[in-house]
Amino acid sequence: MKLFDTLAGEIVDFVPRKAGEVSLYACGPTVYSHPHLGHARQSITYDVIRRYLEWSGIRVHHVANITDIDDNIINRAKDEDSTEPEVAKYWTEVYDEVMADLGVLSPHDRPHATEYVEEMVELISVLVENGSAYANDSGVYLRVRSVPDYGALVHRTPDELAEGAGARIEVDDNKEDPLDFALWKAAKPGEPTWESPWGAGRPGWHIECAAMSLGILGDGFDLHGGGNDLVFPHHTNERAEAIAAGREFAKYWVHNAMVNIGGEKMSKSLNNFTTVRELLDEDPLNARALRIVLLQTHYRKNLEVNTKVMAVARETLKGIDAMVRRADNAGLDRTSTARDADAITKFRAAMDHDFGTPEAMATVFDLVRRANIAIDSNAADATPLALTAMELANALGLAVGQAAEAGDDDVDIEALVADRAAAKAARDFETADQIRADLQARGITVEDTADGSIWYRA
Repeated sequence: MKLFDTLAGEIVDFVPRKAGEVSLYACGPTVYSHPHLGHARQSITYDVIRRYLEWSGIRVHHVANITDIDDNIINRAKDEDSTEPEVAKYWTEVYDEVMADLGVLSPHDRPHATEYVEEMVELISVLVENGSAYANDSGVYLRVRSVPDYGALVHRTPDELAEGAGARIEVDDNKEDPLDFALWKAAKPGEPTWESPWGAGRPGWHIECAAMSLGILGDGFDLHGGGNDLVFPHHTNERAEAIAAGREFAKYWVHNAMVNIGGEKMSKSLNNFTTVRELLDEDPLNARALRIVLLQTHYRKNLEVNTKVMAVARETLKGIDAMVRRADNAGLDRTSTARDADAITKFRAAMDHDFGTPEAMATVFDLVRRANIAIDSNAADATPLALTAMELANALGLAVGQAAEAGDDDVDIEALVADRAAAKAARDFETADQIRADLQARGITVEDTADGSIWYRA
């Protein structure tokens, strides 16, 4: 398997520290508002990576954190006359619900930053003791220039970063160097605090993920992921903290690109962001359709999401689902182990080269096309083609061909479909059309096939 390693700046061989196992840390959300499409892209990217690895027989240890203490959380708590834990708990539940609707698997470990403050203090203590960090009245800071290859993740020297970082570097007259960043922030009135050797305060953002990832996955864990907006300063600083403490950090770095709206990067400052909930409320198919949109664009390329793109994705999804229904209606044997070996080989080749989902999806679409032809001609390869398409689509999280939950009105619907078929046979098309309209009003779609009528809940 090969992947594009941000640190190496090129596609490299991916060799996990332990054969058959992959340790993955993906930065999670800061919970103070609705998750937007950027959150969805990041979460689905690493969900797809995890699903594919597990489908390939690899055991994955997936960790994704929750940042539950942050300036935004503090400010929201003040605005709402609430508390930081209450704000974090509410928006964590919102985030979890949205991700579940998107079909994102829950991580195996879900550390909250406030649960790891002790480990953060221990890590900062090491940095202070070995001279990599210093304390003053405003907090504790890392001496960035003491880290030999600081900036390697963005392929820039400290001087180049100091010149170009601008607003991304926090101005503080107490810092020895503008690049130095806070490991520990001294207590401020009205803010939550924890005790430390340097007085009451709270941890900096970067030390949170460094402590949680190393604490759970251990030194030299395999893969660290996140959006490419996190490469600097967040991931650069996480890595610096670990190296300065004499720890081996992530072996490989994977970063997904951003979501564009109307040709511009989605951001709250431009007021062009769309929440995932808004998208899901527009159409029940949008949860799976969004995944198709993401899969058809390589994770390292910027992605445009608009109404046209989503409409095309919904139609694509309907086509895949329709093939499965036609196959079932034609007598698909779901217990069969027969598969199209060539298609699986192509799929693996695409995914094993930097998780090439566009090429992998092209293989799925070709299988759907060939399965439809085989179903029409009652060919022997209809079953392996349909089952392979379903398996590969599901390996990417598309939830294709899953049995629908039985409804209380299933018997009534079956009877209406049979009445419609009888009306058509008697050439009473007016009655047949009325029954179809009545079913549509109940959210039931009827499709006429060569093997008879089939129905499903829209």
